[in-house]
Amino acid sequence: IRPKLLLLDEPLSALDAKLREALRTELKNIQMNLGQTFLFVTHDQIEAMSMGDKIGVLNNGSLVQVGTPYEVYSNPKNTFVARSVGSPPMNLVDGKVASGRAIMAPGFELPVGATASGTADRQLTFGIRPEDIMVETGAPVEAKVHDVENHGVEKIVTLRVGDNMLRATVSAQTKVAIEDDIRFGWNPDKLTIFDRASGVSLRHSA
Repeated sequence: IRPKLLLLDEPLSALDAKLREALRTELKNIQMNLGQTFLFVTHDQIEAMSMGDKIGVLNNGSLVQVGTPYEVYSNPKNTFVARSVGSPPMNLVDGKVASGRAIMAPGFELPVGATASGTADRQLTFGIRPEDIMVETGAPVEAKVHDVENHGVEKIVTLRVGDNMLRATVSAQTKVAIEDDIRFGWNPDKLTIFDRASGVSLRHSA
């Protein structure tokens, strides 16, 4: 009997990193060759993003969002999904919109895109992916470097702005050290805005 659905419950969780990476590729090839649906349960978001044609994000047993990896990554339904998908996860900072800018703290304000229309003085949470933060001379916001993680081809830099911490992805060639003063901005077109009380993205609540 040819099953219609193959269930895999964290099949790689007990393996070392190198073997997991190899078997992710092998399992994906098997699935494609068989042409069957695999339902793959994992707590490893890298497995979910790299292996799934569609992924579903569960929170306390409830299915929060379903979509392609790109859809869920680029347009999370709420702050739970935003924190769950992506490594490092999406930066989330509370604030409000005034005069076309996100106001998060004194000296910490940046432009917003079209999704902020009609949100003036509303309590919001701004979400931005680390790769959409630009660390560069002359950028509008000053920050202290809190931490630097060298990942080989890139560095993950944690920025401290008052009480807020944000993570930015920069080139491995970027010279940066802890406690350096640097400046950064963000790409307003990549900004995701959430209602602070409900945590729901304004794109999904519209």
